[in-house]
Amino acid sequence: MTRRSYGRGRRREPGVGGSGRRPAYVGGSGRRTAYVGGPTGRSNGWAEPGKKKVHYLFLDGSEMVEEYEVSNDQLIVRKWRRKSQLGSHGHWQVEPIFTRKDTKTSFQWRIRNLPYPKKVYSTTVDPDQRCCIVRTSNKKYYKKFNIPDMDRCRLPLDNSALSFTHANNTLIITYQKPTEILQLEQEVLWELKKVKVAEDGDVDCKTQ
Repeated sequence: MTRRSYGRGRRREPGVGGSGRRPAYVGGSGRRTAYVGGPTGRSNGWAEPGKKKVHYLFLDGSEMVEEYEVSNDQLIVRKWRRKSQLGSHGHWQVEPIFTRKDTKTSFQWRIRNLPYPKKVYSTTVDPDQRCCIVRTSNKKYYKKFNIPDMDRCRLPLDNSALSFTHANNTLIITYQKPTEILQLEQEVLWELKKVKVAEDGDVDCKTQ
């Protein structure tokens, strides 16, 4: 691909490029510009209050923007737009982001960037396929996912343990942990209390 000139005032970051890593540049505006090899074209990164953004420009003219929380680098938004056959840019399409974040008493998943009202969502359990299903009545979103913890323990899925709530364009799905899972996790925590971590990083396991 043809490299684009970014003019004076940009410095090449040390240690980037050469050994297969992509060359990156930082300009006076604070934006980080990197050439991305292969089919991805190039990308730009910059910081805004409370978040960091990366903009990707692909060789076919399509674009992607990702936003990350500054505090923990967690992806919060990913959106796309593609060029039409006539070369004009389409509308940005926001991609829902599915993450798992458990609590002490439940398995929990968050699906960001779902703007529809709460009344259109439904969650169910498919006992045969051993998975949970999220769908919308407007047919805008559908997803299946399993619970590996339940599979490992060979426990049946209970539809009554599944619930959800919706706020700030985020769907929060909760599955209450059964007694068997809670007991198992308590045993694991008890075993961890027996492990003593030395100051030099070595692990000293207590023996009974």
